[in-house]
Amino acid sequence: MTPRERRLREQAQRHRLILTTAREMAESEGWDYVTTRRLADRIEYSQPVLYQHFKNKDAIVHAVALEGFAELAAALRTAREEAGDPQEALGAVARAYVDFAERGPVLYEAMLTLDPGEDTGEDTTGAAGTPAPLADVLAEIRQAVEPVAAGRDGGLLAEVLWSSWHGLAALTRAGRLRPDPARQRLAALTDALLGPAAQPV
Repeated sequence: MTPRERRLREQAQRHRLILTTAREMAESEGWDYVTTRRLADRIEYSQPVLYQHFKNKDAIVHAVALEGFAELAAALRTAREEAGDPQEALGAVARAYVDFAERGPVLYEAMLTLDPGEDTGEDTTGAAGTPAPLADVLAEIRQAVEPVAAGRDGGLLAEVLWSSWHGLAALTRAGRLRPDPARQRLAALTDALLGPAAQPV
């Protein structure tokens, strides 16, 4: 390994450590507790070293959010691909989305604060300025919707479902909805939106 390769590997390891530690601190104490000073103390690096990777806390939260969207896209993809038929796939993707938000509320909170215009110094932008991991999430939802959309705008339906799933997840987390009938709500939402058209085509 050349000195340059070793240096790049060490930089990547520090980058990974910063993000992992930030997530751990947030899961333990909440995002308000996470500061660059506390983070530097926890990982035993000076703040100038931390700033070599991220210009401020917002940039760290942004990077964590992008990781979250990448993880969510992978979860939706797995749910869709393991389903037996198109209608089952849409239900599986809906459940996977809400389950993801429920399992990782702190990570999901970071994802909700994502500023698409935040400059992290990384090439994570997809079409129309949308961060690539977020675009991947929307693409997975759209792939689940289109087979049962019966010729309607799959992109539009995907956006409506995404908005609705987020609303259900947020209201449930806030205690405004009872958690028990979550799956029935998801099924009712799909039926109300797609109706008889929610059949394989």
